Amino acid sequence: MQDSPGDEDMDRITGDARIVREVFEAIPAAVAAVENPGDYRLVAVNAAYRALVARDEVLGRSASELFPELVAQQLFELFDRPFRTGETVTAREWRVQLPRATGDDEDVYIDCTIVPQKSPTGEVVRLVAFAQDVTERVRDRQAARRRAAEAERDPGEPVDVVGVLQRQLLPAGLPILPGLQLGGSYLPAGGGTAAGGDWFDAVPLPDGRTALVVGDVAGRGVEASAAMGRIRSVLEDRLDHSGDIGEALAAVDRLASRLPAARAATLCVAALDPADGRLTYCTAGHPPPLLIPSAGPARFLRSSGGGPLGSGTGFPLAEDHLDVGDQLLLYSDGIVRRSGEEVVAGTAELARVAADVAAGRVLREDWLAAVDRLTTQTLELLVRTSGHDDDITLLAAQRTAPPAPLLLDLPAESEAIPAARKALDEWLYDLGTRAEDVILLRHAVGELVTNAVEHAYNGTPGAVRVRAECTGRGMVEVEVADDGHWREPWQPTEDRGRGLAMASDFADDLHVETGPRGTTATVRHRLTRPARLLTAGEVAPPSASDDLPELLLILEQPTAGPQRIRLDGPVDSATAEQLREELVVRTRGGTTPLTVDLTGVTHLSSAGVAVLFEAETRTDAPGRPFLLYAPPGSPAQHVMSMVALPHTTTEPG
Repeated sequence: MQDSPGDEDMDRITGDARIVREVFEAIPAAVAAVENPGDYRLVAVNAAYRALVARDEVLGRSASELFPELVAQQLFELFDRPFRTGETVTAREWRVQLPRATGDDEDVYIDCTIVPQKSPTGEVVRLVAFAQDVTERVRDRQAARRRAAEAERDPGEPVDVVGVLQRQLLPAGLPILPGLQLGGSYLPAGGGTAAGGDWFDAVPLPDGRTALVVGDVAGRGVEASAAMGRIRSVLEDRLDHSGDIGEALAAVDRLASRLPAARAATLCVAALDPADGRLTYCTAGHPPPLLIPSAGPARFLRSSGGGPLGSGTGFPLAEDHLDVGDQLLLYSDGIVRRSGEEVVAGTAELARVAADVAAGRVLREDWLAAVDRLTTQTLELLVRTSGHDDDITLLAAQRTAPPAPLLLDLPAESEAIPAARKALDEWLYDLGTRAEDVILLRHAVGELVTNAVEHAYNGTPGAVRVRAECTGRGMVEVEVADDGHWREPWQPTEDRGRGLAMASDFADDLHVETGPRGTTATVRHRLTRPARLLTAGEVAPPSASDDLPELLLILEQPTAGPQRIRLDGPVDSATAEQLREELVVRTRGGTTPLTVDLTGVTHLSSAGVAVLFEAETRTDAPGRPFLLYAPPGSPAQHVMSMVALPHTTTEPG
């Protein structure tokens, strides 16, 4: 092996050391070298790096000690990989929050390449990171995206049919409820060029509980989205009518028997009582929810058992409990089955990252509600590392202290009108009400208070009372009462008779009760907060979708018994139809036994599960068994256990 060159030889090869340092210092990209895995001690930095982090005295210090806020932002995990594998790692447009002298954190987007430097024996001794601040580029693209979204609403512009379809099938908003805060986000797969079958919903139940729903219909395209829309409609109607999870799931199971595209759809339905925290749920072939306590470690709830729609396994229920402050996260499997991730590892990573986000250890976005941070930051941190090739749906619920009703007792004088408006505004904003709903209710209630002040007492002293309350059905009710005398406005004039009509226009419902002891006017208005339908690249640039698709290999295996095949590669929406055709041919339409070895399956998505359920139902009968084999701990075994798909972990024969 050739000896390393000495100092004089290095000067001869690279140039004078002083000049080399000056060149290194002047490089416009931020450059830093670190040693010691897990410690990341900085051994060389240039001026651009010091400007990026806004610090000068960094040499010889641990990066994790200097920037502890970056630990939960997963930036140092980029360094772990090249230390471990010896391979170069690249990240594009990573958002990090860096502390500034003003005391505020600043969002910075960076492109970063980390190159390992090795000793003559091949050991990684240090890493050199090259980072470029691309914040301006990202901001420009975000602004362009906003302009495009505004143009999409212009009737003169071409319509994004896929986007419109997806928005129509997903809920326009999540209800605002007493004692429960909800947040949701949906990220389409990869390029987002085809509507998907994932969805979420939140349905206030007749008994004061709220049903939380996340589901996944196999496949993509209009057929999957149409099936999803029908399942969601039936489920929402049954839950709204009876509040019975089992009955609602039985209804959509019957639908699946008539609608082939709905078969093998998976659902998680959880009914949460914000009054006492009691949780009843069913995981119908779906991953169980993640419970993140306000104090203590996050944990996945146990599976309730039961398989997807059409599997005939029934829908058993399980129970758990949430304390005030606890958060519950429902999700589709796209978040744990990301490209290059084992399902077990992806599940553990989801729990860790979601717990960090819930505890406020990641990105400081104090203007967002806790459930919104959980459903957006968790997506960003996980997807930007591996990309994603499946739809991802997140629905979060946090049990909170129920808000006190608004109670006002004001003299029936002109000052009562702005006082009532101001108090109502503050109370509504504390609920998390959208600005447009605040404006509508402010005007409606303002008209009613004005009526009471100007017309109830005919110039004599009196009082006007305002009471506002948020109901368990996602409605706000505001009562405006007086003790005066009702005067019927037979013919509206410039100064009388128009207030009630205006109040009725501003709210969903207006009811007026009159009597000898006064008048009570009640307005009701449904409150929702928006869920986020994200677009490709909005959370993080996808990396997996840039690669060529993996192939599914179907190999015939020699055997003395029933015919046997082995699958190698992903069984997902791109390869499911290929597998369906192969299974039909191999089983001769369900009349011949077949053993399928899934040892080499790297990814088993809901589309693949649907194909296997279909083949198992068609073929598995006396004399013509259909046997699925996957060794313990394999990706396919994990998924099949979760969705209750019959299989064996013992080598057949």
